Amino acid sequence: MTTLSVPPVIPSPREDAIKLHKAFKGLGCDTSKVIKILAHRNAEQRSLIQQEFETNYSELLSKRLSKELRGHVKKAVLLWLHDPATRDAKVVRKALTISVVDNQAITEIICSRTPSQLRRLKEVYLSTYHSYLEQDIESKTSGDHKKLLLAYVSIPRYEGLELDHIIVQEDAKQLYKSGEKRIGTDEKMFIKIFSEKSGAHLAAVNSTYIASYGHSLEKAIKKETSGNFESALLTILRCATDPAMYFAKILRKSMKGVGTDDSRLIRVIVTRTEIDMQFIKIAYYKKYGKPLTHAVKSDTSGHYKDLLLNLLGSDY
Repeated sequence: MTTLSVPPVIPSPREDAIKLHKAFKGLGCDTSKVIKILAHRNAEQRSLIQQEFETNYSELLSKRLSKELRGHVKKAVLLWLHDPATRDAKVVRKALTISVVDNQAITEIICSRTPSQLRRLKEVYLSTYHSYLEQDIESKTSGDHKKLLLAYVSIPRYEGLELDHIIVQEDAKQLYKSGEKRIGTDEKMFIKIFSEKSGAHLAAVNSTYIASYGHSLEKAIKKETSGNFESALLTILRCATDPAMYFAKILRKSMKGVGTDDSRLIRVIVTRTEIDMQFIKIAYYKKYGKPLTHAVKSDTSGHYKDLLLNLLGSDY
């Protein structure tokens, strides 16, 4: 459930484009006006505004925003401009092509997305960057992490809720035999089950694992695997069992301790606002006893804070 609030009477894309152009005039940008417009338009509306802006002013809105804005608010607004699939493609492309590959971002995006979202991501990635996502994963990542990512983006998976309880039992038993029961771990079996089975199936496997072996599959993964491979398996499992809580915990980590992980904070809030941010806010409050908006207020400032709070909506 989205937290995006769109005004009951929406100005035309042309009107919005004109207002944005006026916000760029004079000494300095009227960032508050930019936020007031863009933070309250959905993906289709933002796309139409960009088309109108280019038609009227012979300039890409993204380029003009890049000139006018600074710092974290610039990063957040430029990411927000796009539709979800284009946004995901941009995040993954940047993570794969920077000097030190950002495995955290790649894992977070790919392993938390549904099969249909991944199909659309791959289409946009290819059309935008003229490169297959699988090829870039192959060349930029390594080991079992790479094998899992490649399988996860390549293998079609059922998205429904129906289960075969016999197969659920078999998979729980197979994961136990491939991990905790033996010396060493059969990573191939973990990759096979986690990349081929639906989220509903994996959630049921986790419940069966707890009933059969006395602790969660998550605990087994932490015991039997490590590094980026462990992180990818945990992301897939957590998003199968409780995706809202998964993202709530990421947001908490991004703001906990000394300094804020702004890249991660921006990535989660911007990419989940139009999907399930209301559920994430509920999970955050349930887990930490205070509204997510309060945490954002205390860990950010200025127009950057204003943008994030506009996307998050009212307190929970």
